[in-house]
Amino acid sequence: MQAFVDFMNGIIWSPALIYLCLGAGLFYSVMTRFVQVRHFSEMWRLLLSGKSSDKGISSFQALAVSLSGRVGTGNIAGVAAAIGFGGPGAVFWMWVMAIFGMMTKFVEVTLAVHYRTKTDSGEFYGGPMST
Repeated sequence: MQAFVDFMNGIIWSPALIYLCLGAGLFYSVMTRFVQVRHFSEMWRLLLSGKSSDKGISSFQALAVSLSGRVGTGNIAGVAAAIGFGGPGAVFWMWVMAIFGMMTKFVEVTLAVHYRTKTDSGEFYGGPMST
């Protein structure tokens, strides 16, 4: 069993995973005509508007909650280690992967919101942050 796990680990955590993630982000970016670049100013407008919703929280509060769940010690230490080992070129490639990574997250959350269901009590079941 250990040999099988080691074999699968070698396949999953190979350079193919990086190319697969990059390819998926590139595919979604092309299919949405680079929405993460086209609507960059709209993102800032909504983020700084500060309007809250009767059914939820403001855009800034949503961003803060989302970042608190995604940015941790591993992200901070990982960036520092990448810069230490790879130099300034590592920062460029992190930016490239971030641009395409945000597109895969956009598609994931869009599909999750589309397929969530509303319960009898008026709350939503499913969606991007369900457990």
